[in-house]
Amino acid sequence: MARPGGPRHHLGLVSAAEVAQRRVLRVLVVVQVVGGIGSGAGLAVGVLLLREVSGSSGWAGMATVMLTLGAALATVPLATLAVRAGRRPALTAGWFLGAAGAAIVVLGATADSLVLVLVGLLLCGVSTAATLQSRFAATDLAASHQVGRSLSLVTWATTVGAVLGPNLTGPGTSTARALGVPDLAGTMVFACVAFLLAGLMNLLLLRPDPLPPTRRDGMEVAVPRVRSALPHVRGETRTAVVTIALAHAVMVSVMALTPVHMQDHGAAVEVIGLTISLHIAGMYALSPVMGWLADRWGPARTILAGQLVLLLAVVVSGTSGDSQVQITVGLVLLGLGWSAAVIAGAALLTASTPPDVRPLVQGLGDLTMNLSGAAGGLLAGVLVAWQGFGTLNAVAGTLVVPVVLLVVAGRRAATQVSVGTR
Repeated sequence: MARPGGPRHHLGLVSAAEVAQRRVLRVLVVVQVVGGIGSGAGLAVGVLLLREVSGSSGWAGMATVMLTLGAALATVPLATLAVRAGRRPALTAGWFLGAAGAAIVVLGATADSLVLVLVGLLLCGVSTAATLQSRFAATDLAASHQVGRSLSLVTWATTVGAVLGPNLTGPGTSTARALGVPDLAGTMVFACVAFLLAGLMNLLLLRPDPLPPTRRDGMEVAVPRVRSALPHVRGETRTAVVTIALAHAVMVSVMALTPVHMQDHGAAVEVIGLTISLHIAGMYALSPVMGWLADRWGPARTILAGQLVLLLAVVVSGTSGDSQVQITVGLVLLGLGWSAAVIAGAALLTASTPPDVRPLVQGLGDLTMNLSGAAGGLLAGVLVAWQGFGTLNAVAGTLVVPVVLLVVAGRRAATQVSVGTR
């Protein structure tokens, strides 16, 4: 089937594809809004809940580690399921597993069980994998010149729910007391409901499936294996994967310990929730702008701009001390830098891979991204315990160097090829 943006004499086919793309985008946007409430809630209280259950700040960073690790473990299976059965069942499975995880977190908090809370957070992370793959689902039917904008629109939709989620700690407390569970667990009840609704809407409304399954009319088309995608991770694709992974590692490592840093400096839970909300707004609110820049300005330049903002963010956050205003500014900048790097990186990844292996390469990219984030969250706790929050930010800042080197090398190689062909 021809893709949008193909020969314009296929006017009926192009029109049908464009109608399908608009419907897919509408559904994905609504699902992201609802699911984002659960994701934002989990980010805001996961660290504090784990600290409360374990009785130790040393375990606090493990909340983000488990959420990120859960996403990492789910990315390739969900991508493989998408290739075999379509995007709709793959994304639905991700949201439902996230709902199960939130329910287990509530159960673990009630039973004061560290193991159950950790397992629940791990499963909650699968919803993050669904969120990430939704942005690629937005590009399956997109015209080649609208990949960045389509991807960023779905990413932007996460803003509404993700900003609301961390601010549900107050209503969550009231809900928790009505249900007889610990106060912080009440927010996870909202997360569970949000993930369930996202899964149901995805299951019932995402039609047509933007990535048709390989089984048609009783025939099964050969599905490429994950191993076959590995040779495609080179050149621009490699740059894209490294960009997304390291930008995510910077963001997660600093964000993971910010609630603990703020709490240690006397910030109230509501203030911490607001700071995380503004950070998430920084991640998603300007996504359409980042997508437009990636399409118009080019992914490479947008990636470099993102690295500059990330570097500024760690300087501001690392020198914040007990200033709640400064740490909030730093977290907003951290979100903006992440947004530019990840959206431009995802656009470059999509444009630089052939369609037959693209979903699997995208899955590998998300796997690398989440493993990097899990490693960043894990090391963040060690660094803060050893040398403090400022050192954590300084180390995180060094991760922009490999990205800059790869982008600059790629641009030089492209220039040399262009000159050589004249």
